Amino acid sequence: MSGEERAHDARDGLYDRLKAYEGKPAATAGRGRDPVNLPMIRHWCEAMGDAHPAYRGPDAVAPPTMLQAWTMGGLSGHEGRSEAYGELLGLLDGAGYTSVVATDCEQEYLRPLRPGDEITFDAVVESVSSRKTTKLGTGHFVTTRMDVRAGGELAGTHRFRILKYAPAARPAKPAAAAAPAERPRRPRPVVNRDNAGFWEGVAAHRLLIQRCAACGTLRFPWLPGCNDCGAGEWDTVEAGGEGTVHSYVVMHHPPFPAFDPPYAVGLIELAEGVRMISNVVGVPYDKVRIGMPVRLEFQRVDEELELPVFRAVEDGPAAGPGEGER
Repeated sequence: MSGEERAHDARDGLYDRLKAYEGKPAATAGRGRDPVNLPMIRHWCEAMGDAHPAYRGPDAVAPPTMLQAWTMGGLSGHEGRSEAYGELLGLLDGAGYTSVVATDCEQEYLRPLRPGDEITFDAVVESVSSRKTTKLGTGHFVTTRMDVRAGGELAGTHRFRILKYAPAARPAKPAAAAAPAERPRRPRPVVNRDNAGFWEGVAAHRLLIQRCAACGTLRFPWLPGCNDCGAGEWDTVEAGGEGTVHSYVVMHHPPFPAFDPPYAVGLIELAEGVRMISNVVGVPYDKVRIGMPVRLEFQRVDEELELPVFRAVEDGPAAGPGEGER
């Protein structure tokens, strides 16, 4: 901690009040929403590309790195968060440290988790740092330690650290030059033999969905074979263009030169039953909502590239609260 930061802490007494929360519970008597189970293990391994045989078959165990997955609260959040932890975050908010970013985590694995294990957990505020200045802004690091148990037996620990901070002032933009620099182009999509037909459809303003020739299952994104039956033969159906926002995030950071944050990225559920990721346009980013009806359109982003996006449909049904921001 610099001398200036140390003096600031001493003047306002905030650090002493924050330190008083060390050792207090952050979550008590938490319970995993589901027992350890093979479907979640399979989905995790597919997403991570982990084909280790220990995670398959009748004697399967869960990948150790799934430790946190069994304790997450989902969209409804955690019900076991303690009053003390809420007070700590409120104290930081009140001091102007209203932004938050996860910085790192550390896990220790004590025994394998197996399908059928019922997960319980408790968490404690392990430490609160002195006032720190980072590139994002000035604030305090808060570390919690979660003890994860299976059938009452300690199975692992999970330390999670966040930075609660006041965002740093953005530097003033330089005066515009006489000849402004050309705007960077959007990154090009990767086109290969497995998805070339999709991009050919986009060029013709058609959103094509693969259909298995053997079992008729629709699939998106495009894949060389059917996930349901394994068949390699397929044809396509054209999406009608109607859909709803199944989930979304608002992108703030990191900034990319070709994009203008903040903007909404949605997981769109098409009327045909498949889902795809694209931008939600036509409404401010903070007005996007889960359940919002949308309609497909094609947006030209430069002289070479058009992309499918989804425009919010006006006067649609009321929707629930949004999922989150990045």
